[in-house]
Amino acid sequence: MVSNIQEVIARDAPVLALISDGDDTLGEVQLDRIEVPSVSEFLSPIPNVVALQLFAYFVATERGCSVDQPRNLAKSVTVE
Repeated sequence: MVSNIQEVIARDAPVLALISDGDDTLGEVQLDRIEVPSVSEFLSPIPNVVALQLFAYFVATERGCSVDQPRNLAKSVTVE
């Protein structure tokens, strides 16, 4: 995984990493990171999803998108 991230950085692509507190695997790599609390492997999806949902919310509000009424919502939830 680290070598793949390094290849992406070498091609000047933006990287956002979701890492656990205290994880030094990507310490020497310069990238944007979101740190979440370290928890058991089975509980890790909970803080990861919360962090990513908050990230999506703040990006959407910064772009001026409506977070309460997303585009094409009616099409995706309509059951035929």
